[in-house]
Amino acid sequence: MIFSSGASVHEPYYVSEASTDTLHAQAVASAGTLVPLNALQPRFLADLAPHIAVQALSAGDLLFAEGTVDHQHIYLLFGEVELFNGVGLPERVRAGATGAPLAHQQPRPCSAVAISDTTVLRIDSDLLDRSLSWSQISQYLMSELALQRDLDEDIEWMQTVVNSNLFLKVPPVNVERIFARLTPMVVHAGERILRQGEIGDCCYFIKEGEAVVGVYNDVTAAVDNVAKIGPGRCFGEDALVYEKPRNANITMTTDGVLMRLEQADFDLLLQEASVDEVAANELGALPEFPILIDVRTDEEYAAGHLACSGNIPLSLLSMKKRLLSPGSRYVFYCNSGRRSRAAAYLLGKEGYNVMSLAGGIDGANLSEQLVADENYVLRDGRLISGQ
Repeated sequence: MIFSSGASVHEPYYVSEASTDTLHAQAVASAGTLVPLNALQPRFLADLAPHIAVQALSAGDLLFAEGTVDHQHIYLLFGEVELFNGVGLPERVRAGATGAPLAHQQPRPCSAVAISDTTVLRIDSDLLDRSLSWSQISQYLMSELALQRDLDEDIEWMQTVVNSNLFLKVPPVNVERIFARLTPMVVHAGERILRQGEIGDCCYFIKEGEAVVGVYNDVTAAVDNVAKIGPGRCFGEDALVYEKPRNANITMTTDGVLMRLEQADFDLLLQEASVDEVAANELGALPEFPILIDVRTDEEYAAGHLACSGNIPLSLLSMKKRLLSPGSRYVFYCNSGRRSRAAAYLLGKEGYNVMSLAGGIDGANLSEQLVADENYVLRDGRLISGQ
């Protein structure tokens, strides 16, 4: 198909959190059918929702051009588009036919043009990858903690800590270090923990007890209590992330225990841990060609994976690591390297011979080598054809 020179690209528009725009609400609700958004835990999907852009197009409008790089996941929600690259017949795609992003390679392997009134959803790929990595790593950690019976009473607040958006900037590979950096602090009812206007150098998580949030009212010259907070809630994090003065008073209403995170410890969590990595063109130079393991979700694996590779989703790594053999060498991979680095680090600490594929599929420009018609399963630490 050749479209006219008048083909245009509409700028995607964002809908504010306060808006009741029906189209945006439907787009966010449809995430449960889109890969890999459907793998996000509700909390992470909710945090991602304000960053989802909905774009409306008319017939003839260009979604993207062959050879361009936009670093986006683009999903077809309504309507129909045509994909073409000048070689072979164009491919028509109708909304609902697939939950996968459209022609998801960078640079784009083809052009896409709307052939009817169409609506698409756009998400920054790096932001989605970061959210997905943290969502899956938190599932892994909760599985590990569930095996430690002495932590049964702590599971709920620890899960809230891991799911806190405070740590979205922390490399997922550092997840286990978070709790080692938290210091317990016994507090009492009536004790003021934060004072509005102060310069802070730490934040707190409530492990036990409850507190009230108070904000100074310039009109009444008094402090208005605006919210109550309980176990798992984080407060004072703006001091770490934005270096801002405290914007509220926090006063305990009961006795309790807080977990304190200092600025210096938060800064350490932002630093990448060392992980053994190997470049794609160096795999053959290893003493023995490694076993490739895709740590993305099973649906991502099914949509396309490296040839002769198995699948152990990062979220299930705690349960499925028994399928690996300590005597074999494995190379984990994902799209960007975030999830595979975390998996390699965590299992490397347990004595497994594991590495991460440097840069992932995208960084190593391997997207054109992905296959979907062969699957492998792990048995006794080795790959067995699943066909």
